[in-house]
Amino acid sequence: MANNQPAKVETTKEDSRSAIFTALREVLRIYQDDFVVKTDKPNHCSLETRSPSLNGRRMFFAAAKVKKNYVSYYLPPLYMFPELANRLSPELRRSLHGQSCFNFTAVDQNCLTELEKLTHAGFQILKEQALL
Repeated sequence: MANNQPAKVETTKEDSRSAIFTALREVLRIYQDDFVVKTDKPNHCSLETRSPSLNGRRMFFAAAKVKKNYVSYYLPPLYMFPELANRLSPELRRSLHGQSCFNFTAVDQNCLTELEKLTHAGFQILKEQALL
């Protein structure tokens, strides 16, 4: 017996993680000319400062990494400058795990837009304090 129902297209977890990673990678690409691209792989990208910090190593700025069940976005300036956390909306705060890591299981355009602004604020602070 034929089923006249339209076929349901389900997004796999892998497709969802890929879409999230692609969106977060675009946030990082805005800053790739200001930082060193430490890692740029299909499932992990990260940026660090061009010049060494106090301990003689480059400072980690931000990264996106695909995990088994979610995609993480790391933003150490959030830890370094806690006043940035005051800007977090309740929606973005729910994805915050620890002091500077956000985990996503779905693309949320509002959170991505807010994360882009937060990343820019972190960049501006590092720039103002000559830490780039």
